Amino acid sequence: MKPPTGLRAPGRRLWVSVAEKYVLTAGELEMLGQACRTCDELDRLERAVRGLAELTVQGSMGQPKPHPLLAEVRAHRLLLERLTTALALPDEDQEVGLRPGQRHARAAARGRWRDRPAEPNGKLAELRAAEWGRDGEAS
Repeated sequence: MKPPTGLRAPGRRLWVSVAEKYVLTAGELEMLGQACRTCDELDRLERAVRGLAELTVQGSMGQPKPHPLLAEVRAHRLLLERLTTALALPDEDQEVGLRPGQRHARAAARGRWRDRPAEPNGKLAELRAAEWGRDGEAS
């Protein structure tokens, strides 16, 4: 699959790294194209920031404030993360990728159960104790 026209080197690298490895739907290809264009824009913004003499500018009252390009870089990084996450590409050990909500739910479940002791549910333990009696024999 050829990359969209007009992509620069960073966007083309992203396109090739994804399009050659995965089979994408038309919607996913469009999302990948948007991510590639965002990647190109981010590269241009980062180069512009590196070329700045100062990272601050003078505010309306003469106070120093962050250069506006810094906010644009941050916004483009967030957008690129959202676009690539929305592609729901599978990890190396997966056949199908997870949607962002599924990834969040899986991470939350792992965190919730990781720190729990391996003790049985209190009610379940109570029922088992009643069924087996205190000496370990079935009643």
